[in-house]
Amino acid sequence: MNPPLALVAAIAENGVIGAGGTMPWRLPSDLRHFREVTMGKPLLMGRRTFESIGRALPGRETVVVTRDTTFAPKAEVHIVHDIEAALAVARARASASGADEVILAGGGDLYEHLIGTVELMHLTFVEIRPQGDVFFPALDWSNWEELRRVRPPRAPGDEADFSFVDYRRRG
Repeated sequence: MNPPLALVAAIAENGVIGAGGTMPWRLPSDLRHFREVTMGKPLLMGRRTFESIGRALPGRETVVVTRDTTFAPKAEVHIVHDIEAALAVARARASASGADEVILAGGGDLYEHLIGTVELMHLTFVEIRPQGDVFFPALDWSNWEELRRVRPPRAPGDEADFSFVDYRRRG
């Protein structure tokens, strides 16, 4: 059986998830949460998301989807030029490592393309309304069951209040 595809994203109240190649807020608590949720699991992401991170993340294999056939990062990552092939590589890596999920880590184009196959979502709802140029795809929330919601207090350096919410696709 294939490990499920789990989407991870931080979403502002206005749907913004990115601005100018970066996240439009500073939330060290969310970065720690991202690390906890993704550790030991393959990350599937687009080239621009990978470039915004700037490196392969320790403890996670990275599969980068890009149409750019000349893209050759210095980091050890799997480069794939087709979304379906990238999903297959990420699932194979998850199975080989015993990971219980494949993590879809962005960006907006991949979220839009793969949202129909996502089975789980680990979302951070950020309570601000920043300007941005990348938005989370529209969803029919009635198709999603909330599994868990945690609203931790702001930690030093957090620029906004936020909640961590996990969802599973219904049926």
